[in-house]
Amino acid sequence: MSDPVPDGAAVVGDPAPDDSAEQGGATAAPPPVLELRGVTVRFGSEPALSRVSLALRAGEVTCVLGENGSGKSTLVAVVSGLQRPAEGELLVDGRPVRFRSPQQARARGIATIWQDLAVAPLMSVWRNFFLGAEPTRGAWPVRRLDVGRAEETTVREMARVGVTGIDPGQPASALQAGERQSLAIARALHFGARVLVIDEPTAPMTVAQRALVLQSVEAARSAGLAVLFVTHSPQYAHLVGDRFVLLGGGRVAGDLTRDDVEVDDLTRLVAGGDELSLLTRGLRAAHPDR
Repeated sequence: MSDPVPDGAAVVGDPAPDDSAEQGGATAAPPPVLELRGVTVRFGSEPALSRVSLALRAGEVTCVLGENGSGKSTLVAVVSGLQRPAEGELLVDGRPVRFRSPQQARARGIATIWQDLAVAPLMSVWRNFFLGAEPTRGAWPVRRLDVGRAEETTVREMARVGVTGIDPGQPASALQAGERQSLAIARALHFGARVLVIDEPTAPMTVAQRALVLQSVEAARSAGLAVLFVTHSPQYAHLVGDRFVLLGGGRVAGDLTRDDVEVDDLTRLVAGGDELSLLTRGLRAAHPDR
């Protein structure tokens, strides 16, 4: 039996063939930043995820879609270090890892924007942006907060993801839902995340607020991050996604690229394929005047 692997550490087995070597004049692509292979999660005897495989690559947005209970939240918990799989493995840059906590996942560059994103409402926007990593000036024992630099950085990084015209000194409670999501994404970019996991917020948003979030996703992709965008909306997914993974009953029901599927087809697949078409035809037959 092999020795146990330290928490969060990479697992390195026997030397593998040098994939970086040129074969036939072409250089092999780098491994995914984050990969799941055959991951299974059980709650009791029922699998919440069953042999799920997924690869997140730098500069690519992977959208995960599915109905409630399809396993989306469990998937987020696994990649974020909140839930350990019963079977299968996670790999970072091609090397197996084991996360026992969200802190270990963050240490490997995985930033998660949770569905029920919370801010400290009475604290300023810039305080929420830094959250314990505030810039300082001066030398000990007279070191003090550099508020000016903190506010300037917050405004610049928020503008990077499409949010302009904010007052960094205002309470975070003044931000709308989409702006709070963008604040969290801007923070992840600023502090060097390599993988961005976005669990679609439960807070209601206007179209304009959703557009802010999607613009932030685009900014993350442009910065070279691997993005996992979990959503129930095929319309919004198709606006930003490069790859679409459909979950059903904890299993991967489809793994498609943007070239594979149009938005109408994606909507039909997420809604249950031909079941939606049959329902639509039935309604039209029952109500021909509508």
